[in-house]
Amino acid sequence: MHPVSEPSPVVAAALTAFAGEYGADAGRPVCVVIAALNEAPSVGDVIRSLPPQVADLAVECLVIDDGSTDGTAAVARDAGALVCRFEHNLGQGQALRAGYRLAADRRAHIIVTMDADGQFDTGEMDRLVDPIATDRADMVQGSRRLGTSTTTDPVRAAGVVVFGGLISLLTRTRITDPANGFRAFRPEVPERVQLRQPQYQTAELLIGALAAGFRVIEAPVTVLPRTAGESKKGRNLLYGYRFAGVIITTWWRVRKAREQPRR
Repeated sequence: MHPVSEPSPVVAAALTAFAGEYGADAGRPVCVVIAALNEAPSVGDVIRSLPPQVADLAVECLVIDDGSTDGTAAVARDAGALVCRFEHNLGQGQALRAGYRLAADRRAHIIVTMDADGQFDTGEMDRLVDPIATDRADMVQGSRRLGTSTTTDPVRAAGVVVFGGLISLLTRTRITDPANGFRAFRPEVPERVQLRQPQYQTAELLIGALAAGFRVIEAPVTVLPRTAGESKKGRNLLYGYRFAGVIITTWWRVRKAREQPRR
C-alpha cells in the first residue's frame, strides 16, 4: 500500500469542514463520487437521477466542488448530495482523491465515479456495481465502445480507439475505453494505487489497478451529449497530448516500481 500524502491546505480545510458538517457516521454501501467545477445547471438533475439502491445496496452521493463560482455546491446540497467544497480550483485529480478518501472514511463498500454534466445514464449503474457486489471484479470500467456513444466529434471518437489500443498494448489487457469516467471499484483500489495526476486521472487509476493485480473488467454504458455547459478537457489536440502523456508516464512509473527488488 502506498503511504497517503498529507493533503494541501485547501484540501485539508475542506475535509475538516466536511467532518464538521456531516460528522463521522458511516455512510451507505455505495458512494457515488462526483467531482464538479461550475456545473450548477446540470449537477442537480444528475444527483436526483441516481437510484436509491443498486445491486440491493443503498446509494449515497458525494460531490467534491472543485472551487466552483456558480453555486454548484448549493445546487448539489439542495438535490440531496453530501458536499465537500474546495475554496480554490485544484483540478479533477485532487478532487477525486479527496472523494475517495471521504468515501473510504464513510466505510463505503463500492465507489462509483461519474461526471456532473449529465453525459452518463445513471440507470446503467448496476452494470458497474453488480460485478463487484458479486465478487466477480474489483474494478469495472464503463465502455462506450461496448455500449453506445452519441458523440459527433470524430477526433474524440478516434482518440478513444487509439488510447484504448495503447493501454491494451502496454498492460496486455484489452481495454476499449480508458477515458470513460463512469466506473466502479472497491475503496482498496485507490488506497493501493499511487495517484499523482492533477487531471485526466481515469488512465492513471486504470493502469495502476491493472499493475497492482486487481481484477478489472469493462461493462457497456451509454455516453450522452452534455446537458449544459462546456467540457473542461480542453481542445482535442491538447487533450490528446496530455492524455497520452498520462498513459506513458503512469505505465513507466508502475513498471519501474515493479522492477525494484523487494527488501
